[in-house]
Amino acid sequence: MSDPHLPPEISEYIVDLLHNEPDTLERCCLVSRSWVPRTRKHLFADIKFLYSDDLERWKRAFPDPSRYPTHHTHSLMISCPEVVTAADAQEGGWIRAFSNVTRLEVSSGFRGLDVSEVSLVPFHNFSPVLKSLRVVSESFPCVQILSLACSFRFLEDLDLTQHIVGVDIIDRDRTVFRPSTSPVLTGTLRVYLPGRIGCATRRLLDLPGGLHFRKLELSCFRDDDFRWMSALVVGCSDTLECVDIECWVSRSVDGFG
Repeated sequence: MSDPHLPPEISEYIVDLLHNEPDTLERCCLVSRSWVPRTRKHLFADIKFLYSDDLERWKRAFPDPSRYPTHHTHSLMISCPEVVTAADAQEGGWIRAFSNVTRLEVSSGFRGLDVSEVSLVPFHNFSPVLKSLRVVSESFPCVQILSLACSFRFLEDLDLTQHIVGVDIIDRDRTVFRPSTSPVLTGTLRVYLPGRIGCATRRLLDLPGGLHFRKLELSCFRDDDFRWMSALVVGCSDTLECVDIECWVSRSVDGFG
């Protein structure tokens, strides 16, 4: 179809109003070739690779890596890190095409998969503008997770989540954690780690730049967790504005922190 006779600012405004309507945006791509760049800005803003099939469909849709619309992506969710990292190794830096991502979620462990041998190194600093990181896993060692966090200089929000409750997860990696740099960490820290809060807290407090979170969202599953939560509060005392505590043990938190 020939280009509609509308000023560019009007057509862009129309497309922007449809940012939450992916089906309509796809139809907009068929209206006019000139509308495609604006629609892609919204269609590819939020990308999820939940299963290996999602990655295969992506590759079929975009066989030429140089034409990936990844520069539009601002939120990236990966629930099959073992598949994505394999594709990255095969294609030589595939992950780094998502260089404008500001929010990353990496999750695994929901399918009974042992990801302890899956490296998070390919994700290190793949997007220099990343501000929010969420890692949901039962198997990634704390050192791997926090090394990943430290690779993003402008990281503000950090979410460490484990879904298995009532089971102590042994951190297999005993490597000494001595990062040379530290992200800004000025946003929110969420810690939901039954059985691992001590491991994460020790390494967070060892960051060379210190902690500057304004908000803490902490979950307590046993009495010993209060000690680690207190350490986090003290570590952020210069900047802390708000603390939310979700308590799963029968104990008063009067006077906490």
